[in-house]
Amino acid sequence: MSGFTLVACFSQNKEELILEFNNSSRSFFIKASLLSHFCCLSFPAGFTRARKNSVDLFSEIILKKVESVDSFENERCFAIQLQHAYLLLFKMHGNRANVLLVKENIVVGMFRNHLKADASLDVTKLNRPLDFSFAQFERVYPELSSYYFTLGKVVWEYWHRQHYNRLTVTEQWQQLNRIRKELESPTYYLGKQGESILFSLLPVEDPIRQFTDPIEAITYFFHEFSALRTFQLERATQLKKIKDQINGTISYCQHTEQKLNDLVHDQHYQLWGDLIMAHLHRIMPGASSVTLPNFYNDHLIMIKLKPDLNPQRNAELYYRKAKNQEIEIKQLRDSIARKKQELEILQTKLQHVLHATDLKSLRQTNDPKTPSKRITLPYHEFLFQGFKIWVGRNAESNDELTLKYGYKEDLWLHAKDVAGSHVLIKYQAGKNFPKEVIERAAQLAAYNSKRKTETLCPVIVTPKKFVRKRKGDPAGTVVVEREKVIMVEPRL
Repeated sequence: MSGFTLVACFSQNKEELILEFNNSSRSFFIKASLLSHFCCLSFPAGFTRARKNSVDLFSEIILKKVESVDSFENERCFAIQLQHAYLLLFKMHGNRANVLLVKENIVVGMFRNHLKADASLDVTKLNRPLDFSFAQFERVYPELSSYYFTLGKVVWEYWHRQHYNRLTVTEQWQQLNRIRKELESPTYYLGKQGESILFSLLPVEDPIRQFTDPIEAITYFFHEFSALRTFQLERATQLKKIKDQINGTISYCQHTEQKLNDLVHDQHYQLWGDLIMAHLHRIMPGASSVTLPNFYNDHLIMIKLKPDLNPQRNAELYYRKAKNQEIEIKQLRDSIARKKQELEILQTKLQHVLHATDLKSLRQTNDPKTPSKRITLPYHEFLFQGFKIWVGRNAESNDELTLKYGYKEDLWLHAKDVAGSHVLIKYQAGKNFPKEVIERAAQLAAYNSKRKTETLCPVIVTPKKFVRKRKGDPAGTVVVEREKVIMVEPRL
């Protein structure tokens, strides 16, 4: 770099400093990334400065020529000596990394101003000589890593792979000096370390790439590490977001299903209306309550009344509540079905993110240009005693439900001789269909048909394998080769 002139020094990203040097024939760039989680230099072939959000730094040394580049003994620092006794010091100390402008051993400028201790740094004390003599080796043995602190984790892992523990102390000292010699003229290796990328001056297991040129090596490492870090952070963000959405959806379904279950098992308004109408003669005008026998078990039921309404109006009030309750039950079931569709989409997204290997594939998950299509299933799903019951939405979805989603061992149901929804009870290997489950599915088939208002409805029950569709038949029309008919009350 001797003879180059510093022509630009600026920052346009957080904790990133760009320096451009120039001589009569070419430019040379240094990109210092001083993030708390990643401290590294790279040397891009070129760099385009942004038009906005860019700030010039260290104006005192712009257009000053480089006189030399000096490193410090056993210290993660180096300095670019410039004209007029200026020193641009690169202190590469992990999360305390900084770039300092020094003149006559006084810090006159800092890139990361919040590192207050750097303002009083003494450049003359940065050289840290270490004694690698055998006598010193013996004195600090076996706590070698504490004394030879500059060698770092990668070196000591390499040392362990050389089976140093099988060697005598003298042989270990000799080996350490051989490693030091290797470090003076190394090959540069990139390897994997868990989910991260490792940069090493010593051989690593299964290297990704290796280099002889340090500039090329560190620049390649910088790009690979930065890309991997960006990918990991973005993936972690997406995973948290999707998992939170999944947990929220599951919680909603559980809460709503409990509410639905409570409503389904507490449909007393219809019964109360019926009891009032059946015992009009027993209800005194202005009464606030009445006790009447249940039709079905002769148990007495106390029913609250509005004293300002006659018995018929009280009955109408309970019938209205029963109707509203029925509407609410349907709304809850529809809501649960929609949320379960959303859950399927979220779980698909989750698997995509978990298996993504790079930013491009990761970002396809939430690419605004290709939004996720809502999956519309051709059925409503009900759960009863651990069995899934699927009810077709309309004539077209009936065909899709039966022909596309139906399994030959599923149980197929349909209200006899009238238009209505196809219903499937999903087969479970090794399990018979309980009578209660069949009756519940039949009630749904009856309710979702033209016979929903009848007291009793005949419903066809047969394995799906005995249901087929003839070419040219209208949507929803099928032929049943074998059938059993049961009578049930239409119920949602």
